[in-house]
Amino acid sequence: MMNQNSLQYAATPQSPASQPLDATYRKIAYRLLPILFLSYVVSYLDRQNIGFAKLQMQQELNFSDSVFGLGASIFFLGYILFEVPSNILLHKLGARRWIARIMISWGLISALMFVTRGPVSFYVLRLLLGVAEAGLVPGAILYLSQWFPASRRARVVAVFYSAVAVSGIVGGPVSGWLMQTFNGAYGLSGWQWLFISEGLPSVLMGLIVWRFMVDSPDHAGWLSPEERMAVKAELAVVAHASGSEMRALADPQLWLLIVVFFMLCAGITGVGLWMPTLVQATGVRSLTQIGLLTAVPYLVAIVAMFFNCRHSDRTGERRWHVALPMLIAAMGLALAVRFEHDTVISLVGLTLCASGILCSTPPFWSLPVARLSGRAAAVGVAMVTAMGNLGSFASPYFIGLTRDLTHSTAIGIYSIAAGLFFGGLLILAYHRHDAVHVFRDVVA
Repeated sequence: MMNQNSLQYAATPQSPASQPLDATYRKIAYRLLPILFLSYVVSYLDRQNIGFAKLQMQQELNFSDSVFGLGASIFFLGYILFEVPSNILLHKLGARRWIARIMISWGLISALMFVTRGPVSFYVLRLLLGVAEAGLVPGAILYLSQWFPASRRARVVAVFYSAVAVSGIVGGPVSGWLMQTFNGAYGLSGWQWLFISEGLPSVLMGLIVWRFMVDSPDHAGWLSPEERMAVKAELAVVAHASGSEMRALADPQLWLLIVVFFMLCAGITGVGLWMPTLVQATGVRSLTQIGLLTAVPYLVAIVAMFFNCRHSDRTGERRWHVALPMLIAAMGLALAVRFEHDTVISLVGLTLCASGILCSTPPFWSLPVARLSGRAAAVGVAMVTAMGNLGSFASPYFIGLTRDLTHSTAIGIYSIAAGLFFGGLLILAYHRHDAVHVFRDVVA
């Protein structure tokens, strides 16, 4: 997916005045985006493989849905607690050094998930995994904002976030195949081979980050002095926000973004972790077939995401490019639950949901990084990610708990759909004085 067209697309000119810098931004994209893209692919493989592992490990280890849901969720507790400190350290120590540390440590812990023997070891390893991975996404978003101006940023972030879709496209079939093919090999279950096989690539990517990443345009020896000065000058022109950390924490608009991101995280994590179970519930039994079917929503999502982000950058509009996909995601998720025993209709609903959530995320990230700069950006972006990921913590456990109580995922999934719908309306209030404008815009 990370081909020449994708990188060319990330550096598309926004106006005639920007054309002299197109070649420079294209060079930057070719150098940086493949590394960040592959890093996030293996990150999401590690994050989502627990949903496939559940299909075997839950029965083998005698986990209830609540135990599995809590274990899946507790990852985000460690992630949330260490998100802000991690981003501050990244700002202080540099992206290359800190992102490499993140990837190597989480890859080793992810591989160690194969030693899980009961709920306690499951919870401890998932918590440590979240602590290790904290800071990757906000760090990457902050890092990209130090290279690309706002007018180019949504599509650049879209290239980065397309890794979520690619990990779903690749991870589903590979996870299903690994679990089915290697189950019992050398005395290990399929789910144990899954964790080992998908954890070690993160360590390799950490070494690649250490070797090839650079912290800022000032350290980019592959840019000429003139190119470095031109990029820094353009970034300085658009950087107008305050660098105060307290300004970031006291900004009510930032807290609005946190609530919206909470809904997005609840959606993508809840649906992503439970998607294999939802597909299995429609009557599909083969692990390989489940893996192939879960790839379909992400195939469609990656195409829809680039079109949405391209239009967002061309028009400079962000709120509606976040809101409409979130509303579509909510309706798709409700459709998937309403027809939960029909494989085709349920898959259509899951496709609309995945496409909507992934379409809305890159334009969303253009909002906080355009509002803040310096250490305030490091703190603000980390705050949005950390507090928003409370949704990632809550949704898997809530779905598992309600499934244990009702023997159905309906209540949990409908709740996530309602949250996505509310978040889609709420983002329309960004930079508005009151919520009345939201409904005025919707009616108009």
